[in-house]
Amino acid sequence: MKNIAVIGTGYVGLVSGAGISDFGHNVVCADIDKNKIKHLQNGEIPIYEPGLQELVNRNVQSARLSFSSDVNKSIEDADVIFIAVGTPEGENGASDLTAVLDVARAIGKNLNSYKVICTKSTVPIGTGAKISKIINETSNNLLEFDYVSNPEFLREGSAVKDFLWPDRVIIGASNVRAFDIMKNVYRPLYINETPVIETTIETAELIKYASNAFLSVKISYMNEIANMCDEIGADVHVVSKAMGIDGRISPKFLHPGPGFGGSCFPKDTKALVSMAEKYGTNLNVVESAITANQLQKERMVKKLFKLLNNDVKGKTIAVLGLAFKAQTDDVRESPSINIIDALINNGANVKAFDPAANDNMKKLFEDLDTYMSWEETVKDADCVVIMTEWNEFRGIDLSKLKELVKHPNLLDCRNILKIDDLEKQGFNYDNVGRKKR
Repeated sequence: MKNIAVIGTGYVGLVSGAGISDFGHNVVCADIDKNKIKHLQNGEIPIYEPGLQELVNRNVQSARLSFSSDVNKSIEDADVIFIAVGTPEGENGASDLTAVLDVARAIGKNLNSYKVICTKSTVPIGTGAKISKIINETSNNLLEFDYVSNPEFLREGSAVKDFLWPDRVIIGASNVRAFDIMKNVYRPLYINETPVIETTIETAELIKYASNAFLSVKISYMNEIANMCDEIGADVHVVSKAMGIDGRISPKFLHPGPGFGGSCFPKDTKALVSMAEKYGTNLNVVESAITANQLQKERMVKKLFKLLNNDVKGKTIAVLGLAFKAQTDDVRESPSINIIDALINNGANVKAFDPAANDNMKKLFEDLDTYMSWEETVKDADCVVIMTEWNEFRGIDLSKLKELVKHPNLLDCRNILKIDDLEKQGFNYDNVGRKKR
């Protein structure tokens, strides 16, 4: 059992800290944000993530998990330190490493014995060398430490499952001692025969970006196939099903929609392209996926306007779904932002509802009218737009929906409603790549 400090209590830090404590280690999640720590100490989870509250409560009650705003002491008391602070998009798409390097300086100042310094944050290739250099300089090279790259692969909405039962664990280190300590941290996963990839630090750093960029490319490709289906009258659901049966392709991430968003894909694709330029290489495929994703978001706006004969001024539009995907409250880079912005700028009245993300979207649109149910939201609307694939939207009673709206216009950007049912109810509708009957 190790004493572990996780620096940063955002999405990655909180899920990782709670997960590692569930493996039997003593974990303190530390953050300079005293207000956030106070809420966590009171049992309040700042993000919406299924299963996280229960995971945190279980390990706090077992005295394996605690929270502290004393970052320095947390570093001093730890055997292993995880860096899990944010790396937002900076200039020219490159990652902003300000918070990561600040943590490195804090570690150097408080290094009092041998420790393993492990980065969970998504960082560019070469960051490990920068962190090691800063720690050495700040500590005056007085104490030994090892650096490890251990990227996370947490999907918002299923992050707890992804941490406790991962597809693989990546450990990038430079010596056997560091590998052995990390194996001890993840010992339950070794027992469960989870694939563990032991590699170099630089390779581990690249694996994270390469994985996210590939999935982004797959999404953008499928969206473009859906757009082609729109033009020729084909059904993208049949196309994607046939493609997914091919074992070389797999059915995952073949679902067309309004474009990807969230905290990872948009940021990480741009960062990877920026890194490629730095090293004198080209990532034309990834660049195309970035462009295609932006065009897809714009295409959804055009679809909506076309559905209403390019006349939205004064009309009431109900937007169902604000988060970039279901099972999260994250609205970063959400396609709903593009829809809402275009409607407001063209004089429409917007009513919106999301089971988890109302408050976060209101931070971007202060005057946005948000509601607590889809029924309230669609009442007297001239058009309904489904932007997020929440289950309660999948189960919408279309006959009831038609009774509530002023005009039966509907844009299904997630293809979650049955075309036959829309036809029977007499909706004027559109979707993404599915031909009308």
